[in-house]
Amino acid sequence: MSGKIFLVAAESSGDALGADLASVLKQRDPSLELAGVGGALMEAEGLKSQVDISGLAVLGFIDGLLAYKRVKIAVDAAVTAILAAKPDVVVLIDSWGFTLRVARGVRAAAPEIKLVKYVGPQVWASRPGRAKTLAAAVDHLICIHDFEVPFYAPYNLPCTVCGHPALGRFKRGDGTAFRARHGFNASDKLLLVLPGSRPSEIRRIGPTLWRGAALLRRDRPDLRLVVVAAHAVRDAVVAQTPESALIVDESEKEDAFAAATASLAASGTVTTEVALQGAPLVIGYKLGWITWALARAFLFKGKYTTLMNVAADAEVAPELIQTRFTPAHLARAAAPLLDDAAKRAAQVRAQNDALDKMGRGGRPASEIAADAVINVMRA
Repeated sequence: MSGKIFLVAAESSGDALGADLASVLKQRDPSLELAGVGGALMEAEGLKSQVDISGLAVLGFIDGLLAYKRVKIAVDAAVTAILAAKPDVVVLIDSWGFTLRVARGVRAAAPEIKLVKYVGPQVWASRPGRAKTLAAAVDHLICIHDFEVPFYAPYNLPCTVCGHPALGRFKRGDGTAFRARHGFNASDKLLLVLPGSRPSEIRRIGPTLWRGAALLRRDRPDLRLVVVAAHAVRDAVVAQTPESALIVDESEKEDAFAAATASLAASGTVTTEVALQGAPLVIGYKLGWITWALARAFLFKGKYTTLMNVAADAEVAPELIQTRFTPAHLARAAAPLLDDAAKRAAQVRAQNDALDKMGRGGRPASEIAADAVINVMRA
């Protein structure tokens, strides 16, 4: 087959998607030439990043303004690298604002290069007009959910539905081994604290999660606290973690999730990953107040932010967003999961039902995505 494919990711979640996709593409055809912009995981697959993506994981109106110059420089560098590589296909992974700018830059300079967006904007939750914007910028969309496709049909953008990447990436964790490795007994209650993978999330969400954990531990002195520190924000996570908590790296995350009695987590992909390991969650999130006001007034229209809850059309895992995101509310929601085995089991069953609706058990997203990219390249 041969050909050249250029992958672009701007933050840690996209880096993971890019690494999975690169791995499958190499299996499909070792003669493919792969290049890209990404992080450590993509580099481990042989794609040395041609642009430094550190500091590009921004979220919110104010953070976006503060990072504008840095993002613009990175966009220009990415476009320059793509044009120099002359690929057949560019795959733009997640990171709506960054990848849209890259797509427009490439399209303007080299319209013959085919552009594929891997994971689209959440048009079903906010700003459906972005469907028209994306359709004008790329040749194909690989999206997560079936219910996204109708948003793009009026604009004739071909779509491939791949399912949630975390479902196909699932690897059963060994909770028993994790507990033994770190000196926990089988009867110890373990509370996971997962403050996110972006610097802004660590700053805004981490302190409230930890204060909620402290309230739970005040009434349960034997409660053990564990945090999984994402590589990209490890230093920031370590700086705010109390000395009583165990810090583990991402290499142990499946085992840690499987070992958990319950979890306090920032909304994001990690909620699906934890649920897949059979641990119940309480989910929190907080934006900057200007971003939140704009979102509530003009942008966000969905009932839920967590994909499990969206799939179930019910709050199977408690969501505490913005004004409800307080230490007291976190502690009140998590206490039954720590103290009542029946309630814990009931939430896990509801989470499992939601995961099934999300497509658990199907082909891995990376395999479906790889097929779509190769088909676009051949067309």
